[in-house]
Amino acid sequence: MRARKVPSSVARPAGKPKTRMMTFGHATEKVAGFLALPRDARRHRAIIVIHEWWGLNEWVKKQTEKLATNGYVALAVDLYEGKVTADPSEARKLKRGLRQDRAISDLKAAFDYLAARPDVGAQHIGALGWSMGGGLAVQLAIHEPQLAASVVNYGSLPTNAGDIQKINARVLGIFGSLDRGIPPNKVRAFEKCMNAAGKRVDIEIYDGVGHAFENPSNQRGYRSKAAAAAWSETLNFLEQANVSTSPVS
Repeated sequence: MRARKVPSSVARPAGKPKTRMMTFGHATEKVAGFLALPRDARRHRAIIVIHEWWGLNEWVKKQTEKLATNGYVALAVDLYEGKVTADPSEARKLKRGLRQDRAISDLKAAFDYLAARPDVGAQHIGALGWSMGGGLAVQLAIHEPQLAASVVNYGSLPTNAGDIQKINARVLGIFGSLDRGIPPNKVRAFEKCMNAAGKRVDIEIYDGVGHAFENPSNQRGYRSKAAAAAWSETLNFLEQANVSTSPVS
């Protein structure tokens, strides 16, 4: 397990963020989200936050606030239209009921909303998700050519060479060596395809952890040290991937 040192420009406190639920999108197609804003008035980089199959719950909101505390305008998109669950069976139903084309449309609407904000640098917008949301973060990179960065926390990875060729964003993949759903050999195969296509990719596979190791709600699989290292890795990656918290000109 490896974690790079987080630059001081990322780790500096930005004060308690301003948060609110809000809607965005076209007049006939509204999407809900949880918005967290840094306290200072300068322009910022931005992150689209994508929830797991549980829905937009309090843990996801907390991660969104943490991003704002680190200087990002962060928007967590509610793909389930208000539905949240802690029951795996119900979560599975919600995930199956979510059409990928509609999810991508909602995430692209979030990108457009952030790009139009006067406090966001439109060329510095990234996406970050976990599990289901991690897979959607890389799908957004396929469908939104202006996305600057994509952080895939143990999410499904594309295998189609044509899809991979469409990715312009720099990608960070965070996975566990014991993840049976997305084993290391599949992760390395994706990395190889990205490298062959000349795409920018960073892969971190943490030893001794499985799927969803970053979420404390996963009582059996949560690993606090690996989760802290993955968070530091994420902030460091965003800094280096041109989605940094330094002032935007």
